[in-house]
Amino acid sequence: MRYGVSGGRSQPAPLLEVRDVTLRFGGVVALDGVSFDVAPGEICGLIGPNGAGKTTLFNCLSRLYPSEGEIRFESQPLAHLPRHRMADVGIGRTFQNLALFRSLTVRQNILMGTHCRRRAGFLAHALRLPIVAREEATHGQRADELIELLALRDVAHLPVAQLPFGTQKRVELARALAASPKLLLLDEPACGLNHEEVEQLATLIRQLRQRFALTVLLVEHHMGLVMALSDKIVALNFGRKIAEGTPAEVQCDPELVKAYLGEPA
Repeated sequence: MRYGVSGGRSQPAPLLEVRDVTLRFGGVVALDGVSFDVAPGEICGLIGPNGAGKTTLFNCLSRLYPSEGEIRFESQPLAHLPRHRMADVGIGRTFQNLALFRSLTVRQNILMGTHCRRRAGFLAHALRLPIVAREEATHGQRADELIELLALRDVAHLPVAQLPFGTQKRVELARALAASPKLLLLDEPACGLNHEEVEQLATLIRQLRQRFALTVLLVEHHMGLVMALSDKIVALNFGRKIAEGTPAEVQCDPELVKAYLGEPA
């Protein structure tokens, strides 16, 4: 439960703060002063028509694109953090287009996600010091836990290239979770899934939030999923934020209706 100031308790500090984020590609303004917060434990849906700037914003949050404005995670600015350090600070991500190692097995792909949590250096590995064996055991246990949780046991030994698209999506999700993120960025996780798989995905995301104390920022075109799953919605159009609020508030917002359906005749 969250308490406002009027209830006698202040709200917790946001986990993620996005302030006036702007990005230009030449003369094209891809993001135009976007601002919002994501609270700890919240599932926040990021919606908008094609070309609204949703994945572009994800790429700014992941440090793939340099942007103007400020992005803070746990009150710390991310502007000078190298992109390869994002997993270290607790931000995990899946991609709209799968980014798996197709020749590696399911288990090997998931283990790749633990790389940022390894502390043994090159010398320790070369000498096979005890810390290496301890880390391998810990990360192997983490991978096996996620394999069970995401129902991947029967295919854990197979190269991901042999698997159906929906199963590969679960592998990528497991790899993101292997890094023990605090904030999980999900880029169109329902893309390519059938109706039954979408319902299973919604249940799974809720379970993952509860089990791992996750905060989730979700880009999704499947409106049924995002409205049912999200605590809060942020809507973009042409790179600008046009609405923010609960699903019930946002779906009635005239700016959002206009963005999706156009001006009335």
